[in-house]
Amino acid sequence: MAHPAKPARIFISYAREDEDFREKLEKQLAILRRQGLIETWHDRRIGAGTEWAGAIDRELEAADIVLLFVSADFLASDYIYDIELKRAMERHEAGTAKVIPVILRPCLWQRGGFAKLQALPRDGEPVISGKWPSQDAALTNVAEGIARVVTA
Repeated sequence: MAHPAKPARIFISYAREDEDFREKLEKQLAILRRQGLIETWHDRRIGAGTEWAGAIDRELEAADIVLLFVSADFLASDYIYDIELKRAMERHEAGTAKVIPVILRPCLWQRGGFAKLQALPRDGEPVISGKWPSQDAALTNVAEGIARVVTA
């Protein structure tokens, strides 16, 4: 497999309540990171004493891919909805970043401005759903979708 000149930078936008999903997906994505295909960033990487809003803005601007970890908590967060999601969609519309909704839990995500985008897992079926044999199966489907994007 040919390695890209540099790894795709992935910004993960998520609500604190969904941190466990972020940790689990990062484990699923570890093989892509080891292969030099991706590097991920999220707000837990902000060091003590760093001005957090500025750090988020810088990383969001530098990202090649923005993952939206969609849940009711995500949709309820004013900061995510008004700042992160707004800028991610502006970058998507400008063609400077790819935005991928990852549907974690059942919610009214189809009413969001990002609903026009192809979501993961397959068919926008939430990770927490009786249709997946396990969370691992759903998150593997998400990781496979991300792998297809970064190797296209």
